[in-house]
Amino acid sequence: MTSKQHSPFFYKAVIDMTDIKLMLRRLDTLVLFRNIKEDEALSLFIRTLSDIDSGDRAAALRDYCSFAAALYKETSSLSRHILRLAVEDENIYMLTKGAGEDPGMFIDECLACELYTLEELSHINCAELIERIGYDGFMPRYETECFDLSKIYADRVLSIDKHGYGIYAKYHVFIVSDGQLVPVEYPDTIRLSQLSGYENERQEVIANTLALIAGRPSNNVLLYGDCGTGKSSTVKAIANEYAGQGLRLIELKKKQLHEIPNIVKHISRNPLKFIVFIDDLSFTEDDDDYAALKAILEGSVSSTAPNLAIYATSNRRHLVRETFSAREGDEIHRNDTMQELLSLSERFGLRVIFRKPDKALYLQVVSDLAKQYELRISEEELFLRAEQYALARGGRSPRAAKQFVEFLKGSEE
Repeated sequence: MTSKQHSPFFYKAVIDMTDIKLMLRRLDTLVLFRNIKEDEALSLFIRTLSDIDSGDRAAALRDYCSFAAALYKETSSLSRHILRLAVEDENIYMLTKGAGEDPGMFIDECLACELYTLEELSHINCAELIERIGYDGFMPRYETECFDLSKIYADRVLSIDKHGYGIYAKYHVFIVSDGQLVPVEYPDTIRLSQLSGYENERQEVIANTLALIAGRPSNNVLLYGDCGTGKSSTVKAIANEYAGQGLRLIELKKKQLHEIPNIVKHISRNPLKFIVFIDDLSFTEDDDDYAALKAILEGSVSSTAPNLAIYATSNRRHLVRETFSAREGDEIHRNDTMQELLSLSERFGLRVIFRKPDKALYLQVVSDLAKQYELRISEEELFLRAEQYALARGGRSPRAAKQFVEFLKGSEE
């Protein structure tokens, strides 16, 4: 930012809107931030300025109110909205810096000029704009704030490995649909502090994840064991816990394993770290998806990246379902084939087992959850009813404990 930008005359010039035409021309010349003009609120705001410039007050009134409606979906601050659009924009400057490369002098110059334009735009005063529209009825208002956009953007670039850019700056959990990464707007909000028991098992996964985040060698992870022991919750809670440190989660279904090379190609130069999460993984012996996972775990060039690890959960240690009839096949070296199938789990560098809890662990989980939910019940009655609930549901598990505690909480008056 130059001293001119901090002077009273700078802000007065913007507030007075002395040259809307010049602002519109400068917006037309945006190159790096050209895509942010497609944002609904910002595009309507620019149309309002254009309407005022052309003298079409009816169109200005209509577009301004549409702009306010779009803006209010997120915030009442024009400045904050433009700030978010700028720092989250996936432009060539961010992509280049994210890959650890120098954008070059010309792109640096372009960035500085465009940030200056966006900051001026974000300071346009609401009262002055409404006066120029010339409507004497009620008009929705917005606020402006004095951000140093250039400094904020520079700070964001310096910590790009924590915040990311584009959709990765706004979301931290993704799925794959039609070959594209799609953000999950409302992911499971489970946190590590909400999980009880299995601390040693969970710590192994956390330590591996922290190594991935730090850029140190990390392993692909298989979490296997009994149903309802918290394997999937562990992975999701870790993703939530370390999202602020640059961790993102991509959840894949087994039938989408063939998508991993495309995912690798898309994220390999991204400064963030990614967990590809496959829940409830198992194969039949003739499953084509087996080969795709095998290539990934063996480090196929097209299926690995240093910023990515595979985390899978399964109720089976041997991921391939084996049948007696398969053992009696007519292949000459059938035993070698079966050993290859059954050793798939061995290709995960870290294997963590979540065993069915004994009575003590089960009641510990029940007790911890009861405190979280602030249940009003004596410990003696709590434990007695918890055991009865587990027996009725086929056995003890953290899942049964959570269902039991939620049942009690829902029954409280």
